[in-house]
Amino acid sequence: MRMAIFAGLIAATIVPAVAQAQTNELRNDRREIREQQRDVQRAIRNGASPREIRDQRQDVREARREYRDDWRDYRRRNPAIYRGGRWDGPRGYRYRPVNAGYRFNPALYERRYWVDPYRYHLRPVLGGQRWVRYGNDVVLVDVRSGRVLEVNRRFFF
Repeated sequence: MRMAIFAGLIAATIVPAVAQAQTNELRNDRREIREQQRDVQRAIRNGASPREIRDQRQDVREARREYRDDWRDYRRRNPAIYRGGRWDGPRGYRYRPVNAGYRFNPALYERRYWVDPYRYHLRPVLGGQRWVRYGNDVVLVDVRSGRVLEVNRRFFF
């Protein structure tokens, strides 16, 4: 009995620590991408050679690739978070795949469809933007105009 209680306590302390480490890893990757982008801008501003600028841009691509891989690993390890329930759109609407530039009706990006970017490790939004669930996709919408800015397909399963 003691062994089972002890094992339960250890598991309860280790699992949150592992999840926090993954979250910190993603946060550090985003920070690294921002730093690499600043380095590119500095190189352009300071008149660096085209070769140096190309190398800086390659570093940005590699940092983005690393972030994408870490995000996929996080998603694979935590599938319960990405199991969304059934999507019920507004009356009279049905799901149709959309691309960036499509204009949504305001009923499709009401508050009840908003998605928390922090919970799902999506990039933060600016003032008039919201992540919105649309079917099993997550869509970044400019709420002032209704324009779709970015689409993450098959986000929920």
